[in-house]
Amino acid sequence: MTGATSSAVHGQKGLTDRLARWARGLSGKGDEDEGAEEQASPQRARSGSASSREITRRRKLYEDIGDFLFAHDLDLTPLNFGVAHDYLTGAQIGMEKAIKAVLAERGQITNGWVETTVAEQRSDEITPDALASMLDKIEENLSQFTGLMTESRNSAKDYGAALQEEVKVLAASGDNQPIMARLVALTRSMVEKTRQVEGQLRQNQKQTQLLKSNLESARRAAEHDHLTGLPNRRAFESVLRDELALAQRQGEALAVAFCDIDHFKLINDAHGHETGDRVLKFVAGLLAKVSNDQCHVARHGGEEFVMLFRGKTAPEACEAVDGVRQDLVTRSLVNRTNGERMERVSFSAGVANVLAYEDPRAALKAADRALYLAKEHGRNRVYLAAEND
Repeated sequence: MTGATSSAVHGQKGLTDRLARWARGLSGKGDEDEGAEEQASPQRARSGSASSREITRRRKLYEDIGDFLFAHDLDLTPLNFGVAHDYLTGAQIGMEKAIKAVLAERGQITNGWVETTVAEQRSDEITPDALASMLDKIEENLSQFTGLMTESRNSAKDYGAALQEEVKVLAASGDNQPIMARLVALTRSMVEKTRQVEGQLRQNQKQTQLLKSNLESARRAAEHDHLTGLPNRRAFESVLRDELALAQRQGEALAVAFCDIDHFKLINDAHGHETGDRVLKFVAGLLAKVSNDQCHVARHGGEEFVMLFRGKTAPEACEAVDGVRQDLVTRSLVNRTNGERMERVSFSAGVANVLAYEDPRAALKAADRALYLAKEHGRNRVYLAAEND
């Protein structure tokens, strides 16, 4: 079971326990004693008062969670319920910050956003420690493998030396029966050792393959956006470093572009967040069509995407991005839920020459400023950042 799956199972069990406790609270029954006595001592009265306050607190929290789910049109799932609980109680600081940020930006969260954010946060939990642990275990298995091979070679060497000695004695002696018996025993011992080593090697190989599979799954989870399937911001930053070094080494151009879907909040408000998530996936697919080993596309966050072009100048990258923009605005999208035709979907973009700036972050900021200008001047357009910006 992977770390993410294990966390989900424990999370759902914890949610079930909380729901059970809240249900007892709402029914007026405490956790410790569901019975009632006709006469209560002062201590019992104080306990009853505390229990009453706890019931009130639980009822209020339960109502707040329900209000939160309905306000954001979220499905009543254990995942959404747990996220609402963590946000309202402050039990998970990372989730609280993420929700506050998206509320400030978009005013509402979606089922898809919850799934993506939870997956990314679990990836964050997995990445540093669990991946290191997996690597350590693989190295340990490789060390065991090396040790087993050394042991096998030593056993073969010892067997050969012992066999040579027995042959010498056999040649010098007339009575061969005791020597033959020792040879048979020696051979049996060698065969048994070989079988043991083979079994250990097979077990070691299975463990190593399983660890490799888990490691690859964890890496994919840590580097890909759950909703669109594109690489995420973390993965893009790594690609940017590698592509910058390669472009500098080979004397190639390198350009970066930020693309942001226009009026995305209005899409969510008019057609619902599920449709908004499908629009995100659709735009991601159009951008991904132009990707190759020299063009990398990632979801940077929210409705924003980032593209990196090695071997293209900034003006050439502008043309490539504008081609995708023109393709998008010619599409006639339909709300799959009710069959209604949607308003035209478009995006704005800003492009910058990465090599014109002292570091990649400065280039990203320049592209972001160009995107902001494109939004200010009417949207549905691609702007090129001035190199002295």
